[in-house]
Amino acid sequence: MIEDFGLQVGQAMGWPPMAGRAAGVLMLSESPLTMTQLMSTLGASKGSVSEITRLLITNGTVQRYKPAGSRQFLYRWRSDAWIGCLVHQLEQNVRLRALAERAQAHAQDLPAEQQDRVRHMGDYYGFMVRRLEGLLAEFTELSAP
Repeated sequence: MIEDFGLQVGQAMGWPPMAGRAAGVLMLSESPLTMTQLMSTLGASKGSVSEITRLLITNGTVQRYKPAGSRQFLYRWRSDAWIGCLVHQLEQNVRLRALAERAQAHAQDLPAEQQDRVRHMGDYYGFMVRRLEGLLAEFTELSAP
């Protein structure tokens, strides 16, 4: 199940296969895992697991934390991982919308075709930000206790 989950989620998210496998392991794990446990379970080097966990943290699905009195960090699947994914997507779209807005401010010197490309980029990311904000608000409301 972990392999299938990892393959499918990894491919759907555009992650490397190892990230999909790590996501599967962490999502289906009964308890948080140390770096050493992840390395052993995945059969991967410390550098590889470190890179993959950073990717999962950035994408909003995994939390890295150090319990009080512990010397090791633990990694766990966030209880709100799918909201974390949506927030990450929203943040990416906000950054790209801002880039499009800056580009539009200087696009008057570009040929018409390139101006259209910049305008379409702004239109697209403006649309995506509005929709993702709405989806986030709606899903957050639906999943509230």
